[in-house]
Amino acid sequence: MGLLDSILGQVLGGTQAQPQDGSVGAAGGVGGLGNLGGLAGALGGLLANNGELGGLGGLVSKFEQAGLGDTINSWVGKGQNAPISGGQLNDVLGSDVVAGIAQKLGVNSATLLPMLATLLPTLVDHLTPHGQVPAGGVGNHEDLLASLSGLLQKG
Repeated sequence: MGLLDSILGQVLGGTQAQPQDGSVGAAGGVGGLGNLGGLAGALGGLLANNGELGGLGGLVSKFEQAGLGDTINSWVGKGQNAPISGGQLNDVLGSDVVAGIAQKLGVNSATLLPMLATLLPTLVDHLTPHGQVPAGGVGNHEDLLASLSGLLQKG
């Protein structure tokens, strides 16, 4: 089990019933990977073009406004990803956005923030393989789901 599988298992509670044949279940989960559809939906507001923050470019802007542009730029660029704390993420995203993501995943914010602080840098890094935010963004929720699935299968 990779690091991201472990983190997702913790974020998602690790107790969802999963199809045994690896198919996509009714809840949108991919067998063995947790409720990936739920995670994509929850993170869609942060990363998907049709999300509430305006996609990955909007997320970068939020970080820059909060004085953490260097942090997110390290995730986008090539090289080592700078760490971020759950508290810093809460400051950047706002407690309403964090609470919304936590609610979609069925966890509380205190549980979500450390997991998101571990997952988000890796996810942004994965979504920006050329060291820059794609001009067209990262797509919609379905595109994000495909990217998450590919990342987790590498873990």
